[in-house]
Amino acid sequence: MRIFFAALLAVLLLAFASPSAEAAVEARVQISTQKMVVYVDGMPAKEWTVSTGRRGYNTPTGAYKAQWLSAQHRSKKYKNAPMPHSIFFTGGYAVHGTTEVARLGKPASHGCVRLAPANAKELFALVREHGLQSSRIVITQ
Repeated sequence: MRIFFAALLAVLLLAFASPSAEAAVEARVQISTQKMVVYVDGMPAKEWTVSTGRRGYNTPTGAYKAQWLSAQHRSKKYKNAPMPHSIFFTGGYAVHGTTEVARLGKPASHGCVRLAPANAKELFALVREHGLQSSRIVITQ
């Protein structure tokens, strides 16, 4: 009888207490449209125009956990270029703000996903609030 109740308790805990497999914050980037839709707790919350990698500089596609944050990052690879509110997701690739807002909506970066500064700041705050482990970047063609 104890084994039965232990098994029943385990099933109930798994069914009701396990965390959702979905990320609390998910930024979905579509390269073909140069758009990002941000989902919070599974619901669409924001839609923004982005710039991804220009010719010769691909933006990696796939689903990635946010790895680390840097509020005032500067690129060591590209002449100390500012990358405000960076959310790094794989290797040296990040979602970050840009001063080149006139180029948003067109591929223009060296592979990162660029946002308007206010949008990058807002996404950065959401990821910080919900945590890296609960945040994903999903990039599709």
